[in-house]
Amino acid sequence: MKKITIDINCDVGEGIGNEADILPLISSCNIACGGHTGDAESMARTVALAKKHGVLVGAHPSYPDCGNFGRTTMVIEDDLLKKDIQRQISDLTTILNREQVPLNHIKAHGALYNDLAKNPALADLFLSVIEPYKPSAVLYVPPDSIIALKAKEQGFSIKFEAFADRNYNDDLSLVSRRFPSAVIREPKAVLDHLVAMVEKEKVITISGVERALQADTYCLHGDTPNAFQILMYLSKELPKQQIYIKK
Repeated sequence: MKKITIDINCDVGEGIGNEADILPLISSCNIACGGHTGDAESMARTVALAKKHGVLVGAHPSYPDCGNFGRTTMVIEDDLLKKDIQRQISDLTTILNREQVPLNHIKAHGALYNDLAKNPALADLFLSVIEPYKPSAVLYVPPDSIIALKAKEQGFSIKFEAFADRNYNDDLSLVSRRFPSAVIREPKAVLDHLVAMVEKEKVITISGVERALQADTYCLHGDTPNAFQILMYLSKELPKQQIYIKK
């Protein structure tokens, strides 16, 4: 069986406090930078842990909406949104520069991530904000999305992202967190979901339909209550499938 190496990314610095446990088990992380949560202290602490464990660091900007944890579409003036996303990424890069850690990637959070996948005007706005980071940072995006298409047209480096712990609708959108079935919490179910995506480039949707899904990086949410237990299970079971987390 051919050996496969994959990138597992986690959203971190979100107030859960499990970074010391999960960062040694992953290969890249997305640090909350003050939009949905996070502050200078949490960013600095998470950057230090990522540096210690050789984990690639990305910015995780959001709608400026701590009240809803960035998981609700926000009606906001373009200029205000631009300035806030700029502020979020700049605050993180200031800490990264101080610690001599490169910004590897940018991944939008929550509702902003989902809206960028289907809203051309919002995608253009977001890409204009992150233009200064184009030469050095990769953009994590959903496959076959508006943001992926526009980013590629504008010369951004992109990586397609799939979700190891989230269920998909038949149109490859994520099942809304309003539904109990949105998040996959059982470690064996996460493993099966992930292995199908890695080995077959396919995902079984919530209704049982098999859909093609190509990905370069796989997300497991750091704020899932048993994220550490899931990652421990994956670390043990994935090598049995000749799948290894990149380190």
